[in-house]
Amino acid sequence: MFTGCGTALVTPFRQDYSLDETALRRLVRRQIHAGINFLVPCGTTGENPTLTRTEHLRVVEITLEEAKGKIPVLAGAGGYNTTEVIELAEELKAVGVDGVLSVTPYYNKPTQEGLYQHYKAIATAVSLPIVVYNVPGRTGVNLEPATLKRLTEVDNIAGVKEASGNIGQMASILNQVPDWFNVLSGDDAITLPLIALGGRGVISVVSNEIPAEMMRLTQLCLSHDFSAARELQRKYLPLMEINFVESNPIPVKAAMALMGLLEPVWRLPLVPPKPENLAKIRNVLESLGLLEKAHAARRN
Repeated sequence: MFTGCGTALVTPFRQDYSLDETALRRLVRRQIHAGINFLVPCGTTGENPTLTRTEHLRVVEITLEEAKGKIPVLAGAGGYNTTEVIELAEELKAVGVDGVLSVTPYYNKPTQEGLYQHYKAIATAVSLPIVVYNVPGRTGVNLEPATLKRLTEVDNIAGVKEASGNIGQMASILNQVPDWFNVLSGDDAITLPLIALGGRGVISVVSNEIPAEMMRLTQLCLSHDFSAARELQRKYLPLMEINFVESNPIPVKAAMALMGLLEPVWRLPLVPPKPENLAKIRNVLESLGLLEKAHAARRN
């Protein structure tokens, strides 16, 4: 279900910091029109730590309403309190999501056994596919390949979003997990090599800006047309990289604001990018013709 290119959706806010439901519906429709394979609301890119539980569920409900069953919805439900994660996952199941993306517990830095028991408890309590999210650069803990292999034996653990940035670890994971297990890239720039190693796709940030192009790059990789995929990789690598010139999702939302897709609003503790970085973001968008394309789309 969760293969190909899935978009880690940003959450648009109005100038008064309230949820911009109209913009969110527009963004989801844009993704579906571009042919994206699945949607991931309320992850880190969606600023989920700053959403209330009501807002979290509302973002997911709107995504489901617009998706209308056409594509799967994998909703974020992670945290460092296993009981609370289970409660949120159960609420997400009740509103109709197709699966849950759950980041490793952060700050309290559990052991590998703790990580295993955490995910086993979630999967046992909630009858939904669970995609584990490993991003040690943000959480302070790394889900090791041997632990992930153990988790593949737990019902409902369906895949991993692997964002360690460690190609050697990714190769080890793919050498240990069963063929049915979905290994997805958590970094746009590593999508191509991960799929070459046997991965199934990506949960993407850059597809917020270029959904059709990132979806095509992913499909080319899955079709083993790596020559054509490399051409797209070279073209859009500057955008993939500039999206992390500051903490995600600061740059991607700044870029989308320049493209006229949303208001340039972040909730604290995130703030707008530095002026010099905003200029860099604008330069990359201009070099790719994305500002001109966005303005033309609005005129039409």
